[in-house]
Formats: sequence, structure tokens, C-alpha cells
Amino acid sequence: MHRLLLILALVAAPAFATAAEPSPQQRAIEAVMADSAGGWNAGDVNRFMAAYSEAPETSFVTEEGLVRGKAEMIARYKAKYDFADPAKRGALSFQSVDFRLLDATHALYVGQWTLTYPDGKSAKGYTSLVMALEKDGWRIVADHSS
Repeated sequence: MHRLLLILALVAAPAFATAAEPSPQQRAIEAVMADSAGGWNAGDVNRFMAAYSEAPETSFVTEEGLVRGKAEMIARYKAKYDFADPAKRGALSFQSVDFRLLDATHALYVGQWTLTYPDGKSAKGYTSLVMALEKDGWRIVADHSS
């Protein structure tokens, strides 16, 4: 009986190992997020914001309230962060926490963001993003970050 259980466990193991592998959609979205962080780290707010949809209903929930539309989001980031000064802007990174396909063209991405500053200080928080597959790739249509 123990041999049978061991054999069944060994046969089932590869299925569990492959289930942990990110889907192609998750890898594509993580690449969008990495490029967005690359834009932040280069001081390029437009590259950072390229991850967001151009749709006017695109939304960003902040502690100050709801911001709608990419142009308003860019204005907020420019007012809140000094993109010209890396010491004030910090270096941004994302770590995936959860990912779920909602349907064939929408996904939920939950990540932890970290801003690391040259003086060794850092800030961390979480972001929940609804992503939509648009003609030019995956884009953020709803962002709730804390």
C-alpha cells in the first residue's frame, strides 16, 4: 500500500510543478510591469505610464480619491514625484503576489511595489490592477494602489 501511494505521489508531482509555472498571460503582464518600472527608474513618466490604457474610463484609486484618465494620472505623478531627481524619485520594482485570468481578455494582477532610495530607505505597498488585452498588448484599466 505504501509503495502504491509513493508511486502515485511521484506520478502526480509533475502536474503540481507545472501548475506553479506562470501562464503566458501572466508573463506578458509581468513584462509590462517591468517595463513600466524601467520607465520610472529612467525618470521617463511617459514610459512608466505606457502600461495604462488610453481609454478615458481608465481609473486610479489613491488615498486622495479617484483619478480618471491617463492625462490626469500623468499630471498627478508629475506633481507628486520629481522625475528629474533619482534620489527623490527612488527606484521602483514590482513583485507578483497574485494573478488571475478573469476572462480571455481581462486579468487581475496583484503586486507589491517597492521604492528604494539611494540613502537606503524604502517604501512599500500593494497594487491591485485590472488589466485588459488591447490591440497593442496588456494595459491597466483600473489601478488601486496603497
